[in-house]
Amino acid sequence: MALAATLPPAPLGILAPLPLAWLLGRGGFGVGFLAGLGFWALHLVWLPLSFVVLFETPWGAVPYLPLVLIKAALWGVVFGLSRGRPLRRAGLWVVQEYLTSLGEVAFPWGFMGYAMVEAPGRVLASLGGVYLLSLVVLAVAVGLRAAWRRLRADPVVFSLPTLGLLGLVVFWAVLWVMPLPAAQGNEQALLVQGNINPLRKLEGVSAEETYLQLTRQGLQANPGVAVVVWPETAVSGFAPELEALLAGRELLSGLETGLTNRVVRVYKGQITHYYDKNRLVPFGEYFPWSEALRPVYSFFFRAFGFSQGLESRTPGQAYQPLGRYGAFICYESVFPAVTRRLVLAGAEVLELGSNDAWYGPSFGGLQHFQMGRLRAVETGRWLLRAGNDGVTAIIDPYGRVTARIPQRQAAYLVGAFAAQQHQTLYVRFGDWAVVLAGFLGIGLLNRPKGTIV
Repeated sequence: MALAATLPPAPLGILAPLPLAWLLGRGGFGVGFLAGLGFWALHLVWLPLSFVVLFETPWGAVPYLPLVLIKAALWGVVFGLSRGRPLRRAGLWVVQEYLTSLGEVAFPWGFMGYAMVEAPGRVLASLGGVYLLSLVVLAVAVGLRAAWRRLRADPVVFSLPTLGLLGLVVFWAVLWVMPLPAAQGNEQALLVQGNINPLRKLEGVSAEETYLQLTRQGLQANPGVAVVVWPETAVSGFAPELEALLAGRELLSGLETGLTNRVVRVYKGQITHYYDKNRLVPFGEYFPWSEALRPVYSFFFRAFGFSQGLESRTPGQAYQPLGRYGAFICYESVFPAVTRRLVLAGAEVLELGSNDAWYGPSFGGLQHFQMGRLRAVETGRWLLRAGNDGVTAIIDPYGRVTARIPQRQAAYLVGAFAAQQHQTLYVRFGDWAVVLAGFLGIGLLNRPKGTIV
């Protein structure tokens, strides 16, 4: 649980190597499973908090239990395969993180690299993504553990273990205080936060007038705005007066189609580009094994108030920018590969539309926002993030939040951004840090078989 308290939204990331140093040298499967239970129970506690309140039923807490057990079991496997081998455990830990981002039921939460989201040293993500940050955090923990053990065995003040421990502490501290270059925006964006209850939208309540009114207010106060951004599934259509309101400006907006989760670019009254969400939320937008689990789905649909049931949305088939904007949607913000592909396809600015109102009053929305900040660093792009109820913010290419408005209120945000065309090393070479992590763990192949419990 101490480790969970060092990841977003908690501001204690600087302490992450301490509980990790203890965990990396402890036990096998059983220890890993128990440690995983404590970590995931706290890190994902927003799930029952949000679902129980939002859907007004205690059944909202049920999906939390198997998710925590599965995540804990994955930790158990990593611990079991690396018993007594801290460096290999660190490598397998990062490989396990990467594997959880693959497949149709991917849930890439809880990466150790997110402990550095508030540290200026997060700029290392431009070299190797969040996986490199995870390696750095774990490597510092391995080093601390090794130096401390040697120092305890030979408690000499002026010795190699002492110098090593001091060097690691200094290195880690520098990552938290290092200066970052300035980043100047030369254009203005208007981001609109409608604060619409998502359940009411499912019942057919229109949000169009809210977004038109807030946009009108924002443009009247800030006529120099170049682009307007509305969040995920903001509206199901566009009013005739929108073209005159925008007056030649671009609009990037979520569009409810009923079949896909779509974001479009509107210019001079016409939809010129669209992008359909590729990475759908498992068991939310996409229902795997629907035939086999039909009775289970039917029960929970009724418990959550969807008497007619829900159907899986159709995923998109490509990662194509909307002109110069690399638009992606909500859950996709925790997948580094999504924004990397968009930048490789020519995106000069990132635009994220989200509807974190599904998190209810819990800290899930804030946790989601903090993780997504690293996509700006990895790609070297400004990120325009419009949330239905927040977090609505603008993030610069170094991961700094340059403008932001409070959550859970109808409002608009105006801030500066700039288009970028260079490619970071992460964009060019991808997840090479995972390969490096794999080499750290591959020594297990040459190890004699033994118990993993």
